[in-house]
Amino acid sequence: MGNIYDGTFRTILNDCRKLIIPVINEIFGETYTGEEEIRFFPNEHFLDQQDQADKERITDTNFTVFGKIPKKYHVECESSLPDGKITVRLFEYDAQIALDEGEVTAETLTVTFPNTAVLYLRTYKKTPDKMKYVIVTPGGTVRYDVPIMKIQTYSLDDIFRKGLLMLIPFYIFSHENRFPEYNKNEQRLAELRAEYQKILDRLDELEQQEVIGAFDKRTIIELSGDVIHEIAQKYENVQKGVGDMMGGALIETEARKILNQGIDITKKKTAIKLLKMGKLTIEEIAECSELNVAEVEQLAGLQTV
Repeated sequence: MGNIYDGTFRTILNDCRKLIIPVINEIFGETYTGEEEIRFFPNEHFLDQQDQADKERITDTNFTVFGKIPKKYHVECESSLPDGKITVRLFEYDAQIALDEGEVTAETLTVTFPNTAVLYLRTYKKTPDKMKYVIVTPGGTVRYDVPIMKIQTYSLDDIFRKGLLMLIPFYIFSHENRFPEYNKNEQRLAELRAEYQKILDRLDELEQQEVIGAFDKRTIIELSGDVIHEIAQKYENVQKGVGDMMGGALIETEARKILNQGIDITKKKTAIKLLKMGKLTIEEIAECSELNVAEVEQLAGLQTV
């Protein structure tokens, strides 16, 4: 998989880790609220190789969600054609994760395999709905499924309705087969731009509703632009038409942040001036300055220091 996609996936998970919760709920049928603690573990694992140097494996994600019962998860992101090697690699990761965190008590080794899933950015005819592990041991055979999430099967409405916001940077994969048409046809490109404008508008709404923070929104937009520029390298009009659009949204977000900071400073200066005059109550100053009471009380405390 291209490094840009791998890096995007890891970045959004590590920087906006709460966004993984709706995806875990969707894949595994969990009911996490989003308030659970998420603890990430090292992604580097070394596979023991007899008579050879240990082989390093880097997983995309290895983390535990601390709900009523702590559960370990391992999620990989793939854009390549399923070829059987992916399943082998997944099992190597899982076995090493389990071994790294295994416990030995009275010569009894206990290892816990993670709940594993794969997010496929591209869907092919050969892409299955799930993978399967069959582990034959002297004590019996263990079988279980590894679920697959096919990102291209999710519409924008699905993504926003289910809160699968971490999929947004990869939404462009749903349009990849139509890049030649978008690149030549201005009308079709305008329709794609309109769709991405809807994404920006809906992210703005979620920020205003405090469903996501400004940092999460900025990260989603920035990574979306990175992926678009990477996947549309051969299609200049798509790169400029949609990729640059996301870059423009970033500039606008920064400008709005600076503007808001300026507004906040003005409000605080007004409150401080009214406090020094000493003629109004805290509540009246809050109303005049458009700050909340707690902010005015904090400023009042600084004035008396």
